[in-house]
Amino acid sequence: MRIFKRILLGIVVVVLALVLFVVGSIGVDALIGRNRVAALVNTQVDNPNGPPVGAFVAQPAGAGPHPAVIMIHEFWGLKQEINDKATALAAEGYVVVAPDTYRGTTTGWLPRAIYLSATTPEERVLADLDTIFAWLAAQPNVDPQRIAVMGFCYGGRQALRYGLHNNQLAATSVFYGSLVSDPAQLSKLSGPVLGVFGGADNSIPLAEVEAFEAGLNTAGIPNQISIYPGQPHAFVTSIEAIRQGGAQGEAWAELLAFLQTNLK
Repeated sequence: MRIFKRILLGIVVVVLALVLFVVGSIGVDALIGRNRVAALVNTQVDNPNGPPVGAFVAQPAGAGPHPAVIMIHEFWGLKQEINDKATALAAEGYVVVAPDTYRGTTTGWLPRAIYLSATTPEERVLADLDTIFAWLAAQPNVDPQRIAVMGFCYGGRQALRYGLHNNQLAATSVFYGSLVSDPAQLSKLSGPVLGVFGGADNSIPLAEVEAFEAGLNTAGIPNQISIYPGQPHAFVTSIEAIRQGGAQGEAWAELLAFLQTNLK
């Protein structure tokens, strides 16, 4: 019995130590990463309901008016990989805005990424995206009737939520974000939907993807749902990897074709 109690006590001590380490590491990462976002944004959009919304804006060649895309980052926060994708998409003829939905925070530390995703108020994200949309629609080189939203992982979830929130969007693209399957909710979408998912994604079961597609069909929302066999969650990584082809290149090409059809 004493041995059992010692083992149990040892397990409790280890668990508590791990919890303290994770909690402490989140605070340490917040301190050492205070200036990361400043190097990633090039625009501050005035926000009538709060502080300015930082964003990376990539511009295409020519005077326009151009179609535009709001590109929402993964749960890490705004990263250079997102900025690179925005720049590549702008080269295709779109004004692309990648907003900082965490308001000044980004990380490469998994526990903090999970914490940020779980604690960032979703209504605040929607309000900040409203600010970005209004700013985009007012730009002289943007056609306000041709603005789409897209996102990856956390950003995919937020893109879908924003598509349900803003009936002025021309299209919505979800890269492996968490889903809604209720046709009554999905009927609020104002344009077609592209969904890109990995067949080996442990975070989003294929049954949920199928329910999402069925809900869109029932709601009468035009959609293009693609499952890439053998691909895990967050399989579309850097623009360099996209350019090497394979599943990442195919998914990016599918996005370009979807935007070409629905925005151009």
